[in-house]
Amino acid sequence: QVQLVESGGGLVQAGGSLRLSCAASGSIFSSDDMGWYRQAPGKQRELVATFTGGLNTNYAGSVRGRFTISRDFTKDTVHLQMNDLKPEDTAVYYCAYFRRGRSYWGQGTQVTVSS
Repeated sequence: QVQLVESGGGLVQAGGSLRLSCAASGSIFSSDDMGWYRQAPGKQRELVATFTGGLNTNYAGSVRGRFTISRDFTKDTVHLQMNDLKPEDTAVYYCAYFRRGRSYWGQGTQVTVSS
């Protein structure tokens, strides 16, 4: 069983920065896909940034150049450094892990960006 625990969300002014962390436990494999998604009120959950095939990164166009995903394989953690935050980045951010057709999700952490 895989468990994911996010941390690092909060309230920040536009232009500020936050760093999210996701600690994974259970059967984690470095070659599996893992990353961050977000869901704003009234909207569908969307990809923010992920690792695919272990080391390849994939970013949503709206965050490319502002957000950076990183992964510590020794600690089974994934981080999301978010810079130059905008009010439209306000959402609940979820950590996700995918293995053999199954998906695992954390409980989510709220990020609120004030204008």
